[in-house]
Amino acid sequence: MAEKSFASDNWSGVCPEIMEALARANSGHSEAYGESNDLITQMAYKRFEEYFGKEVATFFVYNGTAANVLGLKQIMQSYHAVVTAKTAHLNEDECAAPENFIGVKILEIETQDGKITPEQITPFLHSIGFQHHAQPKVISISQVTEMGTVYTPSEIESLSDFAHSHNMFLHMDGARIANAAVALNMEFRAFTKDVGVDVVSFGGTKNGLMFGEAVIFFDRKLATDFQYMRKQSMQLHSKTRYISAQFQRYLTGNLWKKNAANANRMAKLLASEIDKINGLKRTQVVAANSVFAVLPSKLIAPLQQHYFFYVWNAQISEVRLMCSWDTREEDVAQFMLLLKKLRAKV
Repeated sequence: MAEKSFASDNWSGVCPEIMEALARANSGHSEAYGESNDLITQMAYKRFEEYFGKEVATFFVYNGTAANVLGLKQIMQSYHAVVTAKTAHLNEDECAAPENFIGVKILEIETQDGKITPEQITPFLHSIGFQHHAQPKVISISQVTEMGTVYTPSEIESLSDFAHSHNMFLHMDGARIANAAVALNMEFRAFTKDVGVDVVSFGGTKNGLMFGEAVIFFDRKLATDFQYMRKQSMQLHSKTRYISAQFQRYLTGNLWKKNAANANRMAKLLASEIDKINGLKRTQVVAANSVFAVLPSKLIAPLQQHYFFYVWNAQISEVRLMCSWDTREEDVAQFMLLLKKLRAKV
């Protein structure tokens, strides 16, 4: 087992505040399935309304794949297609769940930084109205992207304007939405609801929660009957209060911001230390909590014995180093010390 991980923010534990919230929720009985007498769930809904407005519709599910797939299923038919970056989690890391559960086609776009633009989507519009082709219906973006980059509000607004002008929707995979908010120094709604996003998969597991994600519809009409599909899709948690308690605490007192700010800050520190070593090269701008860099291939396996991380592109020895809510300056310092020692031996 590695001493410390730079593999994924999913590898980190649950932050103390969330554990305390779960312990408090574990007292006594509460109505199941998040019904109206489940006061913890009702409080969690109110927290989301405070951030996004009373007109939003929020639903809790178990995990990010479910949030993405069910959010899309609600606004698509099986003959539709979703346009997204080739690197998107939706495309590469969900084991064909969209294809299996919705039956839709994924139209992927090659991109160097994980972002897509209206100009890249335009060629797919030629399929609209042609009965032999899947019909483009949704543009899906990740915020933060899988390459660690962050969309600006203006970039998102241009995508939403483009989508809506062609009778399409804009979906956001917000697995690391807190890290994006910290990177942009903005409230969540400033780069979601206010710039035309239709549906968001709102994540917390990568930022200190134990489990559970939220699907948010900014137009309640889009959410019509979603609760039935959630149940049919086996994503209605009987003891919903344990998901709700986490989000209620997460969105109170800016806990989400504290956790994400630390992860982002540690990534920038790690990047700055890597930049000091001649011969090492970063491949992406460090916008949030990930660092992409090319390391000497002979160093990767020895490093992974102590600090596991993933090789992103084996052909060029590019690796991804992820920082988490619990990454410490000492972790970065010790990783860099080992890297320097190993490099000196090569």
